[in-house]
Amino acid sequence: MNSLKGDRGRGVRLRMGIVCGLMALGLGLIVSAGWDLTFVDGSRWREMAEQQRQRKLNIIPKRGTIYDRNGSALAISVEVPSVSLDAYELLRGVEPQDVPAAAREAANRIAAALTLNPGEVEGKVLQKRRFIWLKRRISADEVLALGRLSAPEAGGQPRLRGLLVEPDPQRFYPRRELAGPMLGFVAPDGKGKDGVEYRLNSDLEGSTDSIRGLRDRAGRLIFADGLSDDRSLAGNHVYLSIDQRIQYVAERELANTARTFEAKGGSVVVVRPKTGEILALASWPGYNPNDYRESDADERRDRSTVDVFEPGSTMKIFTVAAALEGNAITPTQTLYCEKGSMRIDNITIRDTHPSEWLSIAQVLAQSSNICAAKIGLSLGPSKLYDALRSFGFGQETGIELAGESSGTLRPRGRPWVQVETASASFGQGIGTTNLQMAMAVSAIANGGLLMDPIIVQKVTTASGDVVREASPKVRRRVVSRRVAREMAELLISVTEDAGTGLEAAIPGYQVAGKTATAQKTDPKTGQYSLDYYAASFVGFVPAFDPDVVVSVMVDEPMLEHSGGAVAAPIFRRVSQAVLEWQGTTPKGTQSVDLGALARAPDAANITYDLIQKAEGKKPAVQQVVATEVVPKGRVRVPDMTGWPMRRALVQARELQVTPKVVGSGLIARQVPAPGEVMAVGAPMVLYFEPAS
Repeated sequence: MNSLKGDRGRGVRLRMGIVCGLMALGLGLIVSAGWDLTFVDGSRWREMAEQQRQRKLNIIPKRGTIYDRNGSALAISVEVPSVSLDAYELLRGVEPQDVPAAAREAANRIAAALTLNPGEVEGKVLQKRRFIWLKRRISADEVLALGRLSAPEAGGQPRLRGLLVEPDPQRFYPRRELAGPMLGFVAPDGKGKDGVEYRLNSDLEGSTDSIRGLRDRAGRLIFADGLSDDRSLAGNHVYLSIDQRIQYVAERELANTARTFEAKGGSVVVVRPKTGEILALASWPGYNPNDYRESDADERRDRSTVDVFEPGSTMKIFTVAAALEGNAITPTQTLYCEKGSMRIDNITIRDTHPSEWLSIAQVLAQSSNICAAKIGLSLGPSKLYDALRSFGFGQETGIELAGESSGTLRPRGRPWVQVETASASFGQGIGTTNLQMAMAVSAIANGGLLMDPIIVQKVTTASGDVVREASPKVRRRVVSRRVAREMAELLISVTEDAGTGLEAAIPGYQVAGKTATAQKTDPKTGQYSLDYYAASFVGFVPAFDPDVVVSVMVDEPMLEHSGGAVAAPIFRRVSQAVLEWQGTTPKGTQSVDLGALARAPDAANITYDLIQKAEGKKPAVQQVVATEVVPKGRVRVPDMTGWPMRRALVQARELQVTPKVVGSGLIARQVPAPGEVMAVGAPMVLYFEPAS
């Protein structure tokens, strides 16, 4: 201690004080820097750190599936690879002055791998965005090429960071053209266009969201916060009321007929009248939503809900129903038809089949314009307008599809004059859609109730929870049950005896319906054309307690233009398919054991197909049996393969058998098969296919 006394001690103490002061100053600076780092600049540094280790992930939800009523997929989303770019990661560590050169080099390599324009890729790199799409829906070869770019250095070229291949949903329509105009399509931006895809886009597209994710230095996702189940973001599933089997038959028959008669277009609407469920909504021409870019707007239009046409004689259904409801006529009343010509104001109304006196049933069966005009005039313009409005004409049905037309009906502000009232009575001067016609006739078929159409049965989440479910909804009562029953009885006459709708008749069933052959207006002259028509038929079967309403409209058929010849056969074939699939049997049908019939001694009138079915075997396309003496009361079936319909029907009449026609074109198969022996009067089914 004595050594620290005096001058030497003072020097040591001074040096120690200086050292301690310097240490205190250094500690103070460290504490101050720590304070600034933690509290002053801490938020900025924390944000920078988060940006370096986390990424904002753009989650593209999987679009919901569209199903038919039986759970068969009509539109699905499949995941295909797409590549995105994180430009910050790509240029990380590059000096500012070297960025243009590095961006150009990387763009050239990326463009070569993805077959892109190098300049466009370079522009995206220089935007320095955390996320930008480079190319959507790339091929397997392009995925491999990108993998080589992201691999460790090879061949002297550095690896490229920031390239990420991610699954990208793509819309796919497994049934191709089936229901294309009704379904619509999905554009590259993920938004639905047309039809169900557009109208229910908010349900189908799901919840687009962004979440924070942790990535490693290579840009690989190793953790995502807030995403426990990808189904929470996925779009809802939509179940339609459409039955794809019925939709297929309706489209097939419509297309065959349109091509046969060289028509411009057409539509078919199939409705379950008691509930308002739409079973089919066919439109021709159509398109394949998978290749929507190759179609035009005319092919993508859903003609059943968009196209407005003058209905013609099918409107007589509602004129007569309104008159019966208003007690202006009685079902047994007869009307004088002016021998086929009647003048109102400066207009002459004519009948195709001139008559003197007709009953109400004959007015419908022979489609008398004059008598329909008299019935409408007896109601007056106000009551007739109100009746047609009550049936839903001149207003949208409210179906969940895009672009529905309301049709045209005179506004209440300007009443019809006398000639307009007469014309409206038989469907001229007003416009309707095929869907409106189907729903209006459904009100006759179900006992007088106008129903809301149902196209969407239910919507569910991706996990199966029901979001909403449709139920039958009555808009209003339009006629009494009594009048609806009387109308069914009257409309049966159209498909029987001398009616205009004989081609709509279905063996074993009573069919109620009405034909129409409506002249179209020539836009050049403003007058009705003698060359262009809208051929239609609308009806229901069975006539009492019906299962189905089918409305058919064929636009501008050229080789034949009458509704009875062009549209009625489509009604018959579509209705037969619906009745078969719904298990409806003709009146008086009894259940039998096919196996017992096949083993019966007297089984000559049992068709080969039924016997094979009973024995669990696959029937042959055609089965010819050996010749033998034909017993009395039986006939041998000739081979009619390749015959046209008219010749086959004449042959069936000569054989005294009951022909049942399925399809159109030429005979492809017949039951019983050629050479078989069948009972006189027994049914013979003729299956036709297009000649091509």
